[in-house]
Amino acid sequence: MLRIGTAGWAIRREYQNSFVSEGSHLARYARVFNAVEINSSFYRPHRVSTYTRWAEETPKSFSFAVKMPRSITHNARLRDTGDLLHAFFSECTALKKKLGCVLIQLPPSLTFEAKIARTFFESLRKNYEGRTALEPRHPSWFAKSADALLVRFEIARVAADPAPASMKDSVAASMPGGWNGFEYWRLHGHPKIYYSDYDPHFLEALVKRVSPDAWVIFDNTALGHATMNARDLAARMQR
Repeated sequence: MLRIGTAGWAIRREYQNSFVSEGSHLARYARVFNAVEINSSFYRPHRVSTYTRWAEETPKSFSFAVKMPRSITHNARLRDTGDLLHAFFSECTALKKKLGCVLIQLPPSLTFEAKIARTFFESLRKNYEGRTALEPRHPSWFAKSADALLVRFEIARVAADPAPASMKDSVAASMPGGWNGFEYWRLHGHPKIYYSDYDPHFLEALVKRVSPDAWVIFDNTALGHATMNARDLAARMQR
């Protein structure tokens, strides 16, 4: 299934009329979109009861992508993360069937080291067998050896726009990689990350590039463009 949504479910005032007025922000959002990316989990843990409530507020067909905590990716840098992974998954799996994907975003300075990555992925898979997407931001993660490891552990590499500043080959980062069981697109806004709007030409080109089994998340939320870009893309996909 194609899932289109935004990073977070905030509804800016200028777009209020595009959503029904009853219910929580999440409930109203979920009547328009079929997916959302939870970014707050990157900064702080959430209670099981919170994830349970979010699941209850959304339709049966709705899915969440949950961003892995920075305590794992940025502080521990994927080393000795067994207890941290267990704690994270003991929380977010309260979403049950609505946990559609786990997103792992790595810091730009984190290089690919095969042994560390393999140990981390082994620990990850002991806790969670579901869909996982990795957004690396160091060029070393785009080598064939890294891609092969992602395939082995059935982890999709994110197609990101714009590509990380350190990437000389921006095409590699802008297209899906790793395991091809599904795709995960993160659109941060171009040229100004988090701020820029996507024009109709970009969205129309995206229609032809995205797989029928993909997540497309707009992260250009600073000025609210993500909401209308996601709605525009969904309408184009339906046509």
